[in-house]
Amino acid sequence: MIVELAGVKLTYQSPDGEVPALAGIDLVIDAGEFISVVGPSGCGKSTLLNIIAGLETPDSGTVSVGGRPLHGPSRTVGYMPQKDGLFPWRSIWGNVTLGLEIAGENTPERQETVRQLLSRYGLADFASKSPAELSGGMRQRCALIRTLACGPELLLLDEAFSALDYQTRLAVSADIYSIIRREKKTAILVTHDISEAVSLSDRIVLLTRRPAQIKKIYSLEELRGIPPLERRDHPAFRAFFNAIWKELDVHV
Repeated sequence: MIVELAGVKLTYQSPDGEVPALAGIDLVIDAGEFISVVGPSGCGKSTLLNIIAGLETPDSGTVSVGGRPLHGPSRTVGYMPQKDGLFPWRSIWGNVTLGLEIAGENTPERQETVRQLLSRYGLADFASKSPAELSGGMRQRCALIRTLACGPELLLLDEAFSALDYQTRLAVSADIYSIIRREKKTAILVTHDISEAVSLSDRIVLLTRRPAQIKKIYSLEELRGIPPLERRDHPAFRAFFNAIWKELDVHV
């Protein structure tokens, strides 16, 4: 087991008073799972991700990663935000090794790992290029490689494909999925796109309106092992989509 949340609650302080965000989240995620979190807009999905990233501290409850309590950002947890965050003044190589520089671990051994990742995922010939010379999909791959370079056990993806157009989003999400599977990482994706969640996930966690609680967890065992784009043609895809949409619509 790699991630466990027990009784996680959080209330924000605002000029208008207290705003309850999470009302008690209990969740266990096993090593190697790909989990998606869906729910109404503003229900606390990204807040939950920030807590697992160690960027926010819950008012009560506990979070552990790899059996160790989480008390702030951890090198075992990698975070991919909505935008790729590549610096335009740095080369692709400079961008994908940035995390290693910050951590003081830009060693020859770590650099060799980055070279292997760039080569494995078709970016070796672009190491000296600038981000402006790459497509949106290639930039997202670079962002993922930058995250993987630091060796996290857990990857958090916050609407990681939302900035892309529809066709590119389909291709890139499938691409990133295959990389995460090949690297044997555990992943949690926050998304508003139910189709995307069904295409990628082992399980889908549906949250209620704020203050968020877990309304239901869907196991997609029937689709496990089927690539994302092929899942969309599977009879179970529409069944899962409709079931989740029906439950979600109650809370919109």
